[in-house]
Amino acid sequence: MLWRHPPDAEHVRQTMQGTLLEHLGLALEGFGDDWIAVRMPVDHRTIQPYGILHGGASLALAESLGSLASVLCIEDPSTHTPVGIEINANHLRPVADGRYVIGTLSPIRIGRRMHVWNIEIRDPDEKLVCISRLTIMIVERDSL
Repeated sequence: MLWRHPPDAEHVRQTMQGTLLEHLGLALEGFGDDWIAVRMPVDHRTIQPYGILHGGASLALAESLGSLASVLCIEDPSTHTPVGIEINANHLRPVADGRYVIGTLSPIRIGRRMHVWNIEIRDPDEKLVCISRLTIMIVERDSL
């Protein structure tokens, strides 16, 4: 198992409260030994003026999911925290208002101070909507 601190659905839900994740309507969809999935609605919070999923919402999903996963891999989250240092994405197809997407994260490389994640975002028909790669650095909390 990848996780030093196994995912706990209630803890994840509490962690999301009062943050961008809650505002965007992210909800834990599931997790396994080395993956986590979240669901995000495509609605007034996440669409662009043309009624389709905003690319920035996809990136917010990807970075939020990576940060959540990195916290679960850190030896001591009370002294260290993940910070995103690079993210890229390819937006492959639109998703219309009224639907949802599911972002699934898997590791590329998990080191002591740097994590690299792959995030695939799919629509309800399992069609790939966006693919993203996120690099996270683990820093000491007192250096923030």
